[in-house]
Order: sequence, then C-alpha cells, then structure tokens
Amino acid sequence: MSFIDSSAGELAPGSSAARGSSAPRLLVVGCGGIGGIIAAHLFEQGHDVTAFTTNPLIADAINATGFRVRGEASPGTVRGRAVRELGPDTRPFDYVLLATQPPQVEEAARGVVAHLAETGAMICLQNGLCEERIARIAGPERTFGGVIAWGASMVEPGVYERTSSGGFVLGRLDGAGDPRLHELARILEAIGPTTVTDNLAGARWSKLAINCAISSLGTIGGDRLGALLRHRFVRRLALEIMTETVQVSRALGVRLEKVAGTLDLDWIALTDAERTAAGSPGLFAKHALLLAVGARYRRMRSSMLAAIERGRPPAVDFLNGEVVTRGAALHVATPINAAVREEVLAIAARKSKPSVSLLRALFDRTRELAGAPPSSRPPAAPHEPPAAAPHEPPAAAPHEPPAAAPHEPPAAAEGPRAAADPQAAAPQRTSAAPVDDQAAGPHETSAKGTSAQGDREDV
Repeated sequence: MSFIDSSAGELAPGSSAARGSSAPRLLVVGCGGIGGIIAAHLFEQGHDVTAFTTNPLIADAINATGFRVRGEASPGTVRGRAVRELGPDTRPFDYVLLATQPPQVEEAARGVVAHLAETGAMICLQNGLCEERIARIAGPERTFGGVIAWGASMVEPGVYERTSSGGFVLGRLDGAGDPRLHELARILEAIGPTTVTDNLAGARWSKLAINCAISSLGTIGGDRLGALLRHRFVRRLALEIMTETVQVSRALGVRLEKVAGTLDLDWIALTDAERTAAGSPGLFAKHALLLAVGARYRRMRSSMLAAIERGRPPAVDFLNGEVVTRGAALHVATPINAAVREEVLAIAARKSKPSVSLLRALFDRTRELAGAPPSSRPPAAPHEPPAAAPHEPPAAAPHEPPAAAPHEPPAAAEGPRAAADPQAAAPQRTSAAPVDDQAAGPHETSAKGTSAQGDREDV
C-alpha cells in the first residue's frame, strides 16, 4: 500500500489550518453497529459531533442512556445525543461519515448534503464501491472512501458490541493527496489505526472480493462464518467468487492492496491450473487460509442475512452484482457471482430458505460454470516490473485440507482429504481483517424491529 506524507501538498480549504485551527464539525449518519461505535468514540474524545438516525427506537435509547459499548477497546457507556432531523439553522459539517448500509447510502447522502460545508467531505464507510455514487451527489472533491477493517454489531437499540479490532484506510478515488484525509485520520485514530492511501481503488476491490464471498455465502448458508468455512465446498465457492472478482479488477487495471496488510487477493485467486486441478500445494494453502480465517472470526454472521431477516433489501447488488455488471461490460465471465446474486435475491423474496444444504445445491449446480477463461496477471505497481506469477507459500501436503464437518460429501473437482495440519500451510496469512464487516464486516444480528429507512445496523 502506498501512503501519503501528511505534510505534503497545499492546505485544503476545509482543513483545520485553513479554518484557523477551529475544531472540525462531524456528522455520523446512521447509528447501527459501525455508526454507533464511531459516534461513541467521537463523543468520548470530546469532538464536535452530531449523531443522526432516522430510527426512533435507536434515537430514544441513545438519548435516554447514552451509547453503551462493549467488546474490544470499549469506551463503556458514553453520554451523547442522537437527532432524527437536521434543522435549516444547523451549521455546516466539515466531515459527514456515512455509516448506513449500501442500499440506503445514496438516499442518506442526498438527505444531508445541504448540511455539508463547501470545503467539507463525505466519507463512504460501506462495503462495495459506493464512492462513485456519492461523488455524483456531493462532488468528487467532497467524496472520500473509508475502508473499515473491524467488526461491530448493535445488540439492541443503543447497545453496541465491537466484535474485532482493526482500523481504517482512507483515500480519494483519484489517489490525490489531501490534507483533509490526514486531519480525519488523526480524528479516527481513537477508534483504530488509520492510514491514508493513494490507491483507494486497490483497497476497495480487495475488500469487495472478500465481502462477495463471505457476506453472500453467509446469507445463503444461514450460519456463522466459522461453521460455514469448515465445509470444503463452501471454501471452494469462496475461492471461485474471489477469483472472479480479482479477474474483473485486473481487467479494470486496478492494483490490488493487501487487506489489513496481510491478506493478498492476488495470491488467493485461483490460478488456471488450480481451477481444474484435483489437488495441489497451492490449493491446500488457500483452503488452509480460509480455515484459519473461519476459526478466528467464527462468531461473525452475515449482515445481509440480518437485513433480510428484518425485511430490508440485501446489499448483494453492491457486492456480487457490482462484479457481474462490471464483468459483463469488460467481457469477463463471472458465472459464480451471478449465481450467488440470484440465490440471495431468491432468499430475500422468500423463495428459498437459508441453509447449508442450499449452499451445497448451489455448489453442485455451478460445477459446469466454474471453468473460466484464462486468468490475467495483476497490473504492475508504479515503478515496478510486470508482476510474475503469484508466489505460493510451501504447503504442508500436496492435497487440500480436510473438511471439519463430519459426513460431508466430497466436493467435485477437489483433491483427497489430507491428514496434515491445514493451518501449517500459510500461518503468515491468518491475521486477515474482518471479512463481512457490514458494521464493516461479518457481524452479529442487530435487534429486530429497530430498522428504519436510511439507517443501518452495520456498515
């Protein structure tokens, strides 16, 4: 990942220096899992912050008892207020942090853009590629992206749990340096380590590949991440989904970034040989990595599934649907992502019921679709020679790791089960960031009956 020197460049008109060192005004839009924890930390740090939610139950709970936060690095109970509307006399905000789910983000942005300072910025904290949508509302110069590498959930209105540690990656789509990014990074440091990148697209697409696999498969499987990734066929589907996403990103010329500095999507994408091989050291290592991720984040639950359970639209068109649409425009085949999207929409329409058997049926009927055109190489980083074939770490055995779930039928196109310890294959790659964060990634279900249009429990 490339980082920008915070001292470089001219002063942005909206930076604290240009404002005469006045404290920036912050607006957090959405008080679900991610938004609630961000707002709580900002209140606790004494910032000039306003929490905005359209959900009366959430607003009433916060205003009565404050933000009650538990879990990793919890600030405990933080006094603060949430508002349900912004009056015409509200002073402009320097930073608007959009913490809604993707299907509501554009409506949320339109609802508050009039309160954004001319020199301010909106920050997209959603999964997916929402910056382009928000730039059409606020303008490219007033649109930032924030990739979240931690998980959270709203247990009940006003009660939040941070389910995993991590921080933020901030940037602009055009990769330009901007002092406002560094001012915002210093503010968010109280929540988690925050870096500024000149390759936001690379960070976004890497995270998109993970979310397309974990969030969507979690929705179809109807179980938590740890239980699902013990099934070998689920891991294979995840690898195929991520591979298609990586192929589309390469066709766009995106240089992928490692997620949380550790999870390398260029490496994890299946090679041409691995797509058809019965087993190989590379496949074993990649399955081992997913087993390790499942073990570490075993409690995480798909936020898309939680949205469907609450009668809200799933964000699948912002994840797998985005890959399918862009792939079609570039003539890159994405049949597995397309099949996953249709299955999630069928669940949302109550035509199917989430279960592991439904996932297995999806796997079985997509075996003929799994063969894809030859893969492309990742684009070279600036000032670097063209990328060679992705390096594969040494594997513990020439086969794929065993499935932990008993009595699981063998998966098609997979090698024989190995007796070796699968996590020995790639120990250096197991510190991946939360994968389904819709509070940035996979999280617990938020309280039912607390949803409201334009407000989300997770990011």
